[in-house]
Amino acid sequence: MATADGRPRVAGKQHFHVDEPSNSQLPRLGQSRFDGIVPKLAPMSTTPEPRSVRCLIVGSGPAGYTAAIYAARALLNPVMIAGIQPGGQLTITTDVENYPGFADVIQGPWLMEQMKAQAAHVGAEMVEDIVIEADLSNRPFRLVCDSGQVWLAETLIIATGAQAKWLGLESEAKFQGFGVSACATCDGFFYRNKAVVVAGGGNTAVEEALYLTNFASKVTLVHRRAELRAERILQERLFAHPKIEVIWDHAIDEVIGDSNPMGVTGVRLKSTADGATREVACDGVFIAIGHAPASELFKGQLEMDSAGYLKIRAGSASTAIEGVYAAGDVTDDVYRQAVTAAGMGCMAALEAVRFIAEQDHHKAQKPAAA
Repeated sequence: MATADGRPRVAGKQHFHVDEPSNSQLPRLGQSRFDGIVPKLAPMSTTPEPRSVRCLIVGSGPAGYTAAIYAARALLNPVMIAGIQPGGQLTITTDVENYPGFADVIQGPWLMEQMKAQAAHVGAEMVEDIVIEADLSNRPFRLVCDSGQVWLAETLIIATGAQAKWLGLESEAKFQGFGVSACATCDGFFYRNKAVVVAGGGNTAVEEALYLTNFASKVTLVHRRAELRAERILQERLFAHPKIEVIWDHAIDEVIGDSNPMGVTGVRLKSTADGATREVACDGVFIAIGHAPASELFKGQLEMDSAGYLKIRAGSASTAIEGVYAAGDVTDDVYRQAVTAAGMGCMAALEAVRFIAEQDHHKAQKPAAA
């Protein structure tokens, strides 16, 4: 058989006519031929959804961990934001012999690990993040973390602690990490059989100096006054140690060192009595002049003293804002002990529990009154 135009038909095959698509039917640049057929998926959001919590704890350490333990046992499902230094100042403290319950000397980092494990065991949630913004003008309180996570908290416990102070010298900043440190526990190992200088006169300075004798061949403690502020028992240990020399009535005026390679070679000291200067050779400088409360985040929202420590009501952990509490070194400029910080963390959590219970009771009474 033949086709209509006279060509022979091939058996077993069928012929179809396919129309060429017009220009209007062709997909435009950037357009898929499947548009309108396959449903489009909405783009995934990179910003996490805000989370609401009954109790949010900002900062760790003895105060934060204790607050987490008590709040968790009260079924508040607390969340702790660990902050820049999880575990607080005790993570850079070696021997701890004044924390109740331990007959033998324990290590500060180990104690913090145990507190963290206990808080997690009773149900507290630990979050490795840093709070960068806080709005305490309304409840729930709104806090924003570095990760972008937003927290809406019915109650807030501030346990941000304190941070090391620096001398403020340009040369000090220049050699930070290259011979200048604020943590003997972190960096002491690098000064085995070397000479180091410690600046300060309180408990921190004396403890740092004593610790450094485990590594350094000589430790020189420089203090701007004629007597130390440290506890008497620490002073006795300091004065009795053969590796330690104390230079009174002097302050570090400049850190001296090389640039290639970067490293400290000494310090220039200035007399606080007559202004005379002298140089002391050393390989490392440890600044131990105290701490500043980590309260900048709440400036203008919570009452503070002249040094930046948060103010709380006498015999309480409550701030001037209902539902906001402060515990530990961020509010304590007198005792600054792990055991007192833990006690304040307990107080803050118990007060948060009572506050939430009262709020829940008032909410339950409203429908009944209506």
